[in-house]
Amino acid sequence: MFADGMAAILPHARASKVPLAIEPLHPMTAADRGCISLLSEALDLCDALGDGVGVAVDAYHLWWDPYLERDIARAGSRNHRASYPATGWCRPKDLVLGRGMMGDGVIDLPRIRRMVEGAGFHGHQEVEIFSAENWWKRPGDEVLKTCVER
Repeated sequence: MFADGMAAILPHARASKVPLAIEPLHPMTAADRGCISLLSEALDLCDALGDGVGVAVDAYHLWWDPYLERDIARAGSRNHRASYPATGWCRPKDLVLGRGMMGDGVIDLPRIRRMVEGAGFHGHQEVEIFSAENWWKRPGDEVLKTCVER
């Protein structure tokens, strides 16, 4: 169903010159948020759908992927790069809104960034701090200062 939906909207996206991105989501969200968990699955869909479709390599969702380095290189070799969001993984109580700041938790963001840049992506790096019980409660200046420092 997902592939069929993407194929249905792709001609309009191409005609409008709007690139689409497939973002694999951590398997913890597979029951209610998404059906693509591995970067390789997203890249297979990109290959099947053709031009105009890329991937979002979201560190929060993909840090655990055993084939991450191989598949980031694959994304670069086929020009399937779209974006690179970065966040920390700190054993969240809320799987969606419990994210940490970059540098908090277990994700080796410098390593993943080297992989992404090595694959040819040098665009903007997104910061997705979905943190209802922590960072969203802090003053905006503090949050921005911490983002810049990290």
